[in-house]
Amino acid sequence: MNIKHLLLNIKKTTHSFEVSGLSLNSKTLQKGDVFIALQGEKNHGSEYIDNAIENGCIAVLIEDKEIDCTVPTIEIENLKAKLSTLAENFYTHAKNVDLIAVTGTNGKTSVSHFISQLLSSLKIKNGVIGTLGISSSDKKTINTTPDIFTIYRTLQDYSEQGIEIAIIEASSHALIQNRLEGLSFIQGIFTNLTQDHLDYHQTMDNYRDAKGKLFESALTTKSIINRDDDNHDYFLNIAADKGPITFGISDLDLFKSSEKGFICQLNNFVFELPLVGKFNLSNALAAYTSLSCMGHSDESLIPLLAKLSPPPGRMQQLQKSNIWVDYAHTPDALFNALVTFKTHYPEFKIRVLFGCGGDRDKTKRQIMGKIASENADSIILTNDNPRGESPEKIIDDILGGIKVENDVQVILDRKHAIETAVKTLGEDEVLLIAGKGHETTQTIGDQIFQFSDIEVALDAFI
Repeated sequence: MNIKHLLLNIKKTTHSFEVSGLSLNSKTLQKGDVFIALQGEKNHGSEYIDNAIENGCIAVLIEDKEIDCTVPTIEIENLKAKLSTLAENFYTHAKNVDLIAVTGTNGKTSVSHFISQLLSSLKIKNGVIGTLGISSSDKKTINTTPDIFTIYRTLQDYSEQGIEIAIIEASSHALIQNRLEGLSFIQGIFTNLTQDHLDYHQTMDNYRDAKGKLFESALTTKSIINRDDDNHDYFLNIAADKGPITFGISDLDLFKSSEKGFICQLNNFVFELPLVGKFNLSNALAAYTSLSCMGHSDESLIPLLAKLSPPPGRMQQLQKSNIWVDYAHTPDALFNALVTFKTHYPEFKIRVLFGCGGDRDKTKRQIMGKIASENADSIILTNDNPRGESPEKIIDDILGGIKVENDVQVILDRKHAIETAVKTLGEDEVLLIAGKGHETTQTIGDQIFQFSDIEVALDAFI
């Protein structure tokens, strides 16, 4: 596309050259892209122009800074507000794909992947954009919800691949920062709301309101709300003009725990759901409700629930052992995971290994310590992603919620901690390695190391 067409209805320009794509990130920028230099939370994009040029940038769009560089520079007033227009101008086929957005504190990844699995079983080509990256590609995502140009570029690629539906995990940050601006959703799904991200949102009301933006949007056609969540009335009220549909555990005629998960009855269909944890009943019902709203019959849909499998790092059992890895990094998620083991391993002692992230919500650390103290028989505290904080200070914050009589070990080195937990696990114990799940890196200070809970635990187990 010529730069003149890209800037149509935005700014007239005398420049004339072909553009391959748009990018806000100099690191992921591709040859032939235009680099958009904006003020970020910490730095201005202009600081990364040299890097962008090294990676093949052919022009820079900028708002409020005078710069001198080796590629054409175009100043655009109120540039940030025009990102969606730029995206729509360039990625003209992005809107050919039907979109579903899933928001909530916990369950976004599982619900998105369950919807994807059901669609795939019904031979409907689909893609997922979220915490685990971008499906149908090898692209990883820095954030749960990528920047607006990455999303539009992905949807353009999806359209060219014949993908009909894309499921996007919509984080509270993305909704506040308008990363989904200009997109239309056939469904918006709310999973739950519990404490997280208060370092960014400051209050739970602000956090809730950020999630609510998805359902305020005139571009969300159908709203699907978890009525088991304490905040469901708030979301139902926001979505009142969209004929909201609710789901909840009471939709099941009955359920009982089994060795593999749950035996369930739904609308007179009996099936075994191969997922542990009551929260996964809710996640599976969210996915079922999503496809039911698309018009798929119970006869075609419910038998497929018995074939669902968890995404990587989400209540993932390692080789039929008593060792489980889960992404639980919020108080609610940790509580639900531990309660799950009380349900499925009633005669076993529970050991939990976890830490808390640095430079993030500090108020949840003591709460998570208290949850572990009340629901586990033994605790190993270790590093999560301490980032720029003192690991010892983070551990001290967690210890503030743990009773002195609890069996607690502190092993800061996460690799050593996991190895110790696995190799000393008794036959009557079950181990939960919590916090990082699918992640393959660990951030300590300003350094990022390759690290996988799953790989370390498997090596120690074998």
